[in-house]
Amino acid sequence: MKTNIFIGSQIKAIRDMVATRSISGEERKLETGGRIHLLWNPRHRYYKRDAARVVKLVEEYADPNISGAIGLHGEMMVLEGFARHEFVMKGRNTRKFREKEWKISEHNMDFIFERDGVAYGVEVKNTLGYMDHKEFQLKIRLCNHLDIRPVFVARMLPKTWIKEVIDARGFSLILKYQLYPWTHKELAKRVAKEFGLPVDSPKVIEDGTMGRFLKWHRKQV
Repeated sequence: MKTNIFIGSQIKAIRDMVATRSISGEERKLETGGRIHLLWNPRHRYYKRDAARVVKLVEEYADPNISGAIGLHGEMMVLEGFARHEFVMKGRNTRKFREKEWKISEHNMDFIFERDGVAYGVEVKNTLGYMDHKEFQLKIRLCNHLDIRPVFVARMLPKTWIKEVIDARGFSLILKYQLYPWTHKELAKRVAKEFGLPVDSPKVIEDGTMGRFLKWHRKQV
């Protein structure tokens, strides 16, 4: 039983195939919340066994404790990566910088880093999906208000969003992978193998990745 994650225009085609019985499918409720749609070839005889394996793995990586650990891990890796390249943390989970404060909403930036007289508001999204676009734009406004440059550290961002960051004098540090804690490396391997999802469990953000930001930063000085 091959496992795939379907998005976008593929959904309608899949529904049509289920309706014509070209493929079989069922929906199951997850203990962690939400539902999962399972699809298989009608000729597959042991789909129940394979379906149970897939649901079990989804339940495991979707557990709130796991997702919380992954989110925190992403922030810690970013903190280590910026510190390793001599950026000084000026604030964490903050909406204030120097004499300015963002009061329009309760939103804040994960970090504010500074080096060579240039300050950055850094937002970390260690998730497979994109963050809410309205929140994304609000974070840019927040940085503009504080007179700091917005930096988004994420697995991936749409090209149009990256353009918005560039227009705001900021930078998008694309990781390509959702980063799992080293202690969850076996889970990361199973998720990557079973679902083909871009997840990994490196111990640090690679110098080459941080180097892209450092090269851009030097042009701002």
